[in-house]
Amino acid sequence: MSIALLFGLFFALLLIGTPIAIALGASTFLTLVLMTPTSPVEIAGMIWQKVDSYSLMAIPMFILAGNLLSKGSSAQRIIDFAKAMVGHLPGGLPMAAIFASIIFAAVSGSSPATVVAIGSIMFGAIEQAGYPKRYAIGTIATAGSLGILIPPSIVLIVYGVTAEVSIGKLFMAGVVPGIMIGLMMMAVTYIGAVRLGFKRKEPASWRERLKKFKDALWALMTIVIVIGGIYGGIFTPTEAAAVSAVWAFFVSMFIYKDIKWSELYDVFGEAAKTSAMIMFIIANAMIFAHFLTLENVPHKITEFLVEANVGPVLFLVFVNILLFFAGDFMEPSAIIMIMVPLLLPVAKALGIDPIHFGIIVTINMELGMITPPIGLNLFVTSGITGVSLKDVIIYSLPWASAILVGLILVTYIPEISLWLPRLMYGG
Repeated sequence: MSIALLFGLFFALLLIGTPIAIALGASTFLTLVLMTPTSPVEIAGMIWQKVDSYSLMAIPMFILAGNLLSKGSSAQRIIDFAKAMVGHLPGGLPMAAIFASIIFAAVSGSSPATVVAIGSIMFGAIEQAGYPKRYAIGTIATAGSLGILIPPSIVLIVYGVTAEVSIGKLFMAGVVPGIMIGLMMMAVTYIGAVRLGFKRKEPASWRERLKKFKDALWALMTIVIVIGGIYGGIFTPTEAAAVSAVWAFFVSMFIYKDIKWSELYDVFGEAAKTSAMIMFIIANAMIFAHFLTLENVPHKITEFLVEANVGPVLFLVFVNILLFFAGDFMEPSAIIMIMVPLLLPVAKALGIDPIHFGIIVTINMELGMITPPIGLNLFVTSGITGVSLKDVIIYSLPWASAILVGLILVTYIPEISLWLPRLMYGG
């Protein structure tokens, strides 16, 4: 009865247009008050206890680091480096947008930030180079989604906290799939450009490439500091987030000198707003998931599927379909906080590695970012380009298909995601 009330209230609130975070919190609060002896004060205490996590402290720091770098010239320097490396190939400029998105995703850890930083610069440049508008739109909207897979990733942090697994291992597990999917998207671009008749141009000299690399080096060092520091045991992922924020501040203010002191208030304010939004979603989703756990829902689902002899292959098909549709309507952090406590126990019972499962979930969230009706990257791309949402969706399909193929490969070839963490951490 209590579960029926919980989900009834949750979907009723969604149907009347209530934001997902409020729907999660309100439905759980009312169910606990009406169906259990729990007092409102106890509920507040449970919420505080859930979000009082050392690992979650990394989120606002990575968001701040991404804001500092995206507001300055770091994105332009990374784009110039990407152009020097692949700009001479057929489809070179949109390929450079994808290449730059992969790099900037590893710097900022945010998908929308990657779309804005790279897309606002590359959209006009790709069109001016003679490429069809769909190339500019498709590459910008979809490549930015890599921001939630390539470390440092806020979504991977949320999964790590929810699943109680190593965030460092998750970061390592996202590297190979992220690069693989990025290369697949570049291959789609290259093949399409060749069919359209674009020719190979004279490549930049290695002297020019080295110069562009040096120009972007300080921004690129963010990746080295975060990944190298975590793997080298110098600091934890949370400490790495704080270090990355300090480094981004130092680079933007004193090396590139492209952010004025007077602009810092807005930069910090935007980071605070984004952090507050994500933490509010997490807090409400955590208490929702906590109630499901109290009612033994994950255990009952696990028992049912195991008794029904559902194997790992069929289970992963079900998971991918479920998460794909959930990603069409909900924000990634909320999906993880709700679905992972339900699905992960089943995955473990079927022998699926929780690190591998986390990468599967995250790639599904990538697809959710570029599929209607709620795909955030679609709205961001439409906003910065002035192209209708319908056209953005259509133009993104070839590159979204590459992500889908990547998801299938990662789902059924676990070593793609597990090879690097096993190499670095053993086991």
